[in-house]
Amino acid sequence: MFGRLGAPEIILILIVVVLLFGAKKLPDMARSLGKSARILKSEAKAMKEEGSSSATPAGPPNNDEQPPAQRTIQAAPGDVTSSRPVSEPTDTTKR
Repeated sequence: MFGRLGAPEIILILIVVVLLFGAKKLPDMARSLGKSARILKSEAKAMKEEGSSSATPAGPPNNDEQPPAQRTIQAAPGDVTSSRPVSEPTDTTKR
């Protein structure tokens, strides 16, 4: 019953979507969905890089450690209006 969608079913679904949301809102919705996907992808990549760098064994501890540089998370490549600096959390339990 629900196994396969053919061309008539897909066209009917698209017509219903256009009628529900309106033709003016669909490009904005697609644009915001694309931005969200890019943000998710960049955050997942940053978490993966952070996890792989912390998994490598560190050398001897350095007492003259400098605080890490600030990262900038961008909402979309080339979109500088929504980029913001991010302060990394500091570990206050070390002495």
